[in-house]
Amino acid sequence: MKNLKNLKEILSWIVPVVIGLAIALALKQFVFTRVRVDGPSMEPNLNNNEKVFAWKMSKVKHLSVIVFDAHGEDPAAKANTNYVKRVIGLPGDSVKSKNGYIYVNNKRVNQSFISTSERTSGTGNWTLASLQRQNDWQGGNNGKIATVVPKGKYFVLGDHRSVSNDSRYWGFVDKDKVLGVVKVPSWASSKTKRVNINSLAY
Repeated sequence: MKNLKNLKEILSWIVPVVIGLAIALALKQFVFTRVRVDGPSMEPNLNNNEKVFAWKMSKVKHLSVIVFDAHGEDPAAKANTNYVKRVIGLPGDSVKSKNGYIYVNNKRVNQSFISTSERTSGTGNWTLASLQRQNDWQGGNNGKIATVVPKGKYFVLGDHRSVSNDSRYWGFVDKDKVLGVVKVPSWASSKTKRVNINSLAY
């Protein structure tokens, strides 16, 4: 009887722990995961070493900030390397940059999430086709020069354009590489930064 009582006591704290771990693993696998921002490419809205959440079930939209597995997208990225960038172009979109403005399907994108100097410094003048030719990356269109973002792909930029290593240099992000849409928790960062990350997608 004593052994049975001891077993029940042990199980009374082991079972909740096991259940809690199972729930935590399920949440990480299917709902969200915590991500650390590495580098300055998303400044001024996300800082180096900042902790954010990536929601796996959120729909990727224009201006969504995403985290994705960069290995196999950026040739320089090692295995288990994740990037955080902002989605500018969705499948079927034409994207170009001219005089500090980004145009998607010939409509100028509101870039209120960065300053004028940040918008004009480092972005450059280009089209998808000119970027592909200049940097010799694959267009995802059976080897043809891409004039629009291919099916199942995204075109991404960092907010800090002058230092960001993004789609301009290595091409599109495959949707299967996306780990989730980034959200900044309510207790972190400033209200403006939270809006710029959490609320601009359309």
